[in-house]
Amino acid sequence: MKNLLLLLAVLAVGCVSSRRAATTVPTDFFGRLGALCNQTYRGKAVFPEGGKDPFAGQLLLMRVQSCSDTEIRVPFQVGENKSRTWVFTKSPQGLLLKHDHRHPDGTPDSVTMYGGYAKAGGTAYRQSFPADDYTAKLLPAAATNEWETVLSEDQKTFSYILKRGGQLRFQADFDLTQPVVQ
Repeated sequence: MKNLLLLLAVLAVGCVSSRRAATTVPTDFFGRLGALCNQTYRGKAVFPEGGKDPFAGQLLLMRVQSCSDTEIRVPFQVGENKSRTWVFTKSPQGLLLKHDHRHPDGTPDSVTMYGGYAKAGGTAYRQSFPADDYTAKLLPAAATNEWETVLSEDQKTFSYILKRGGQLRFQADFDLTQPVVQ
């Protein structure tokens, strides 16, 4: 009987530890991203190669700003176009990534707030966000999209990656070693 109680106690502690570890991973990623708050970083499109992407050769900037305990907004500038913002939201349901697209006057674009919740298996350095139902309805071609955001373990690079149907479609890497002075 003592052995059975000891076994149950060990299993209970293991389950609590596993649950705690699973819930802290997105929080750890969110915290690492938040540590970049109030900084701007220059990036470049690294895929597709050979200048085949409309973003190739353009100035890419990510501004980590508007950071709170539950939301981090990262405006993503392509050339002179400032219409895109990545919105990371921490909630009881998990870590959510949405893409907020705005017109120059600040009104929402008709194609905005697409994205999804981070899937299980992420790490403190990498999170993957499969397209949610809202995204699939808004953009049927994007129903199989998966966005990955990666902070290199050496804290030198942030990567924004888009896959569709499991195939890499776009990747931009941002240099975290040299914040842009504005």
